[in-house]
Amino acid sequence: MAEPLLFISAGDPSGDNATSRLLAELKATHATLRSFGLGGERLKQLGQDQLADRHDLAVLGFWEVVKKYTFFRNLMHRTISEIETRKPSCILLVDYPGFNLRLAKRIRHLGIPIVYYVSPQVWAWGGKRVSQIRELVDLMLVILPFEKSFYEGTGVKAEFVGHYLLEDIPHSFIRSPLPGNNQIALMPGSRHQEIERMLEPMCQAGAMFNRQYGTKAVIAGLRGRFDYEAIASKYAQDRISVSYIDSRQVVYESDLVVTASGTATLETGIIGRPMVIVYKTGSITYHIARRLVRIDTIGLVNLVLGEKVVPELIQHDASPERIYAELARFRDHADYLCRVKASLDTVPDTLVPPTGAKRAAELIANYL
Repeated sequence: MAEPLLFISAGDPSGDNATSRLLAELKATHATLRSFGLGGERLKQLGQDQLADRHDLAVLGFWEVVKKYTFFRNLMHRTISEIETRKPSCILLVDYPGFNLRLAKRIRHLGIPIVYYVSPQVWAWGGKRVSQIRELVDLMLVILPFEKSFYEGTGVKAEFVGHYLLEDIPHSFIRSPLPGNNQIALMPGSRHQEIERMLEPMCQAGAMFNRQYGTKAVIAGLRGRFDYEAIASKYAQDRISVSYIDSRQVVYESDLVVTASGTATLETGIIGRPMVIVYKTGSITYHIARRLVRIDTIGLVNLVLGEKVVPELIQHDASPERIYAELARFRDHADYLCRVKASLDTVPDTLVPPTGAKRAAELIANYL
């Protein structure tokens, strides 16, 4: 029998993180399993043959993707050619819908089973992509509880497997008490565009907050991703520093967090830290998104809780002054801080079962 071969397309850091646990589970039961495709450092460490550099894949925003059109066009052609040549047993697509749904359409005729892990946020875009998913995807594995009910009645075969973060975050961090150490965490995201737009206003807000309350701020940095020190050094006298240890450790050791929108908001909620969510993008991308998005909240943690528990500051509202004001509200109003903390401590219960990667691996194994 031929060795099983899996194609994986996980184009952003959170997708790489999620899929690495899944691939490790698959390798535990399929010792000869090989994989190739798109991914980051974690998938590479598991032996995946990568078709592109991970730094080139992490692009956020409509206009930003357009500027790299030639790169993505060439990557699409190469990826299709590799799939046609290697003939994998299964195609595993992970989030990253702008690329992955186009890829699925181009390779559907090959008759290879297509499994999608971590659903595109079709519920935020008015559901227009649902018919496309129904035609292209054999199995949708969803990690957010409300996504299962969203797909019911659409003709999409969907299974709720639970969120991988409950396996990935150390158990001692989950729902942990506030440390009370006068530290705030600054989480400007993982993509270069995010960091470039959000780190400066985060630092300005952190500097004001530190001066007022005698706190310190720590930037959760990613090595090789950005020159954090170039910005942090301007605020060194205001007790702002950079840490390259695990970002979750920085969050765990902090009382409050300022974070970019995305998976980090859910990580912060699972750990149990009150936060301010900020989002800034290019003006063209922002105006396009305003016309398309059909929900009034962007923070995953708020979406999971079903209400806007923590504040969200979007585009022009994500100013240093507004960020500072929301942090100060937590500091000055103990009852508000306690209510938010209590709500966040329910997040892990909404994401059960805590064996998402294992369950997803079991379902994917059926196609191998």
